[in-house]
Amino acid sequence: MSRELRLELLRKIEETRGSKVLGYVAGDRRGLETKIANDVFPIFHKHLMKMGRQEKIDLFLYSTGGLTMAGYALVNLVREFCQNFNVLIPFKALSCATLIALGADEILMTPMGQLSPIDPSVEHPLGPAVQLPGQPQARIAPVNVEDVNAFVGLAKDEFGLQEEDSITKVFNLLASNVHPLALGAVQRSREQIAFLAANLLNYHCGDEQRIEQIVNTLTRERFSHDYIICRREAKELLGLNIVEPNSEQTTLIVDLLNEYNELLSLDVPYNPEMELGTSDSGSFLFHRAIIESEDTTHVFGTQKEIRRMEVQRPGIPIPVVGYQERILREGWTEDNSV
Repeated sequence: MSRELRLELLRKIEETRGSKVLGYVAGDRRGLETKIANDVFPIFHKHLMKMGRQEKIDLFLYSTGGLTMAGYALVNLVREFCQNFNVLIPFKALSCATLIALGADEILMTPMGQLSPIDPSVEHPLGPAVQLPGQPQARIAPVNVEDVNAFVGLAKDEFGLQEEDSITKVFNLLASNVHPLALGAVQRSREQIAFLAANLLNYHCGDEQRIEQIVNTLTRERFSHDYIICRREAKELLGLNIVEPNSEQTTLIVDLLNEYNELLSLDVPYNPEMELGTSDSGSFLFHRAIIESEDTTHVFGTQKEIRRMEVQRPGIPIPVVGYQERILREGWTEDNSV
């Protein structure tokens, strides 16, 4: 019954909006997160080809982010099939999802809708190595552009270092801990995302000064990538074309999110112990993301084999419970039965 109810909600939203609706949920279930990525393009293209050329397409979007270029290209793809492109935001549309929203003629946000800054984090092979407690190997930490700027700002504003020699020493200290090529990649990434955001805003906004203000705010002026932009701030302070859905539309959009939440278990952290229950092993299918339109459903799933076992850890006399996991299958499939 779940799919029938989701499709009924999609149709009702289409009726109230005079549009075709395409749903995309990149799940953020803790431990089973997914991101906006290039693998969705053939799937989106299939849905859009079935939909055909439309006057108005609404993208129902839930995501905490992903690949910048994937978000930018996704807007361009959908716009090939419509005159008017809009984004429906029931709850989270962060980072790359916010970038997608910038390309929309209208952004419909429910009262709990969220946007965020779009300043990038760069994962570079020469990025700083971080050794985490209990981990056998160090991992490469992403470098956030705002963290780099904040370090220099700390030296200038808080410690009053203004002379060229002092600033040079600060930069040398930074470069000795973060490879210069990684720092260069951070700066290039920042310039690129500002360029992409401006291009997307140009689809529907001809005011260059307004575009520059929006881009600067989202890439420079909110201090943290985790900053949450509510509907009022997005409309009144950023000047985005925010539309408040009426009560009927809000109910339908939130109900549809609840159905996707039930399918993907978005608010249930992944715990192998809970999956196994009283069994010591088993194979489990996890639905992690979905793309859906009026007659087609694609789901990103992971099939895992999980085994419970006792693990002897150094310095601990009593064995502890551990889990062995093996991915049997993973990817997008068309599944009109979920």
